[in-house]
Amino acid sequence: MVRVLMYCTAVCPYCVRAENLLHARGVAEIDKIRVDLQPELRQAMMEKTGRRSVPQIYIGTRHVGGFDELAKLEQSGELPRLLSAPGVE
Repeated sequence: MVRVLMYCTAVCPYCVRAENLLHARGVAEIDKIRVDLQPELRQAMMEKTGRRSVPQIYIGTRHVGGFDELAKLEQSGELPRLLSAPGVE
């Protein structure tokens, strides 16, 4: 399965929902970057994604956005394909 990276905070309900959805789809490990513990990483996240809010999720090298975009990928049936694709761009 492809690597999943998520910028998040401890008290973000959308981060929890995203994590639960990814686990339900078989993602065993999510690389989390806690921007509440390391505020300088929020700036790096904003420069990388153009967004301030969390979660910000990467599947492989593809930035999928936040929980709303992840949920849309799930509803469209695209999420399982992305999670199993080697070298997602």
